[in-house]
Amino acid sequence: MPTVSTSRVELRFRELRERGAKGLVIYLTAGDPTLDGTGKLLAAVDRGGADVIELGVPFSDPLADGPVIQRASERALKAGSTLGRILERLPEWREGIGAPVILFSYYNPVLQYGLERFARDAARAGAAGALIVDLAPEEAGAYVQAMRAKNLDTVFLAAPTSTDERLARLVRLSTGFLYLISRPGTTGARSDVSGALGPLIERARRHTELPLAVGFGVSNPAQVREVAAKAEAAVVGSALVRAIEERYAAGGPNTIEQFVRWLREGTDA
Repeated sequence: MPTVSTSRVELRFRELRERGAKGLVIYLTAGDPTLDGTGKLLAAVDRGGADVIELGVPFSDPLADGPVIQRASERALKAGSTLGRILERLPEWREGIGAPVILFSYYNPVLQYGLERFARDAARAGAAGALIVDLAPEEAGAYVQAMRAKNLDTVFLAAPTSTDERLARLVRLSTGFLYLISRPGTTGARSDVSGALGPLIERARRHTELPLAVGFGVSNPAQVREVAAKAEAAVVGSALVRAIEERYAAGGPNTIEQFVRWLREGTDA
């Protein structure tokens, strides 16, 4: 079984469980469209009802991401967003925000920053943990050790293609929640939830009591509802990032708050 977490993520899922409620995890890219705007967007997502926020660190070669998040990363990099600047600004951005913030990154920026330095600065900035999208469990020992030392959650990804042996490794390294990818491939909104999800959830349940959060392709309240019927939380990323891309310039943070409230309807059933 995984190490018991005492982070804000664990507390949030415990609160949801005690209320018999399901969670909504929201992803956005730090620095998209600007670093100054990120704080306003975090506040809007929080007001809209996100239970956990994944704050993406832009990367120049985001192989796991579809075109929507790739464009967001390009905009954020042009706006000067880096891991260092995100960690510097995060304390300011988090003021008044109730949802725990998980840093969502590829491994290269974290490795270049330094594992112990990353864990130290993430903890100082008020992050609840991190999800490193391309870090294999076999290579994660030093990273997990550094994060554990600062009581930061380490969320890992499991996919329908993950073997039972790999699932067992992933849950041993995970705290906070386990992120289940609903389908193989890159991120992006889909018209339906993958049929592979049910068997993946059943297999994950055999390995862990951690909350399960499902993402990749979840984009509307109906899909949130479908996921929430089987797992503890739904994760929405590309659909939210697309809303920022298409609506933020004209409508500002309130349009994003309303979009999250609309998604939140799927957890109310």
